[in-house]
Amino acid sequence: MRFAHIDGDHLTLLNVYHAFKQNMEDVQWCYDNFVNYRSLKSADNVRQQLSRIMDRFSLKRTSTDFNSRDYYMNIRKALVSGFFMQIAHLERTGHYMTIKDNQVVQLHPSTCLDHKPEWVLYNEFVLTTKNYIRTVTDIKRKWVGNSGY
Repeated sequence: MRFAHIDGDHLTLLNVYHAFKQNMEDVQWCYDNFVNYRSLKSADNVRQQLSRIMDRFSLKRTSTDFNSRDYYMNIRKALVSGFFMQIAHLERTGHYMTIKDNQVVQLHPSTCLDHKPEWVLYNEFVLTTKNYIRTVTDIKRKWVGNSGY
């Protein structure tokens, strides 16, 4: 997959967003790359709204430069801060266990991860014939902090 990031789906989506912006938000580029133009415009709109809110309240931006080797790691750490209740860890059985409610889950087949990280953060819990977690990113245990996990 062209935009896939080794550390997971959130960073893959970020790569798609960066490419969208680099290609001047071109509708044809979206079509050619099988991505949804309206979803990317919506994401950009949310980003602009958040930026305006930060300006209104004089909040300092602490973004890491895109070319920094810490860029993706810092984003993963920030995701952990916001999604600390949506974390799962790999059990000896090969399945994941959510830390919030001890649900046995598997990585959704749509993930771009080609390995099974020890700890993952996820966006959604999908219940089909199996319990899946979708939009998954590899994280480090030490980033979870002292949350009792």
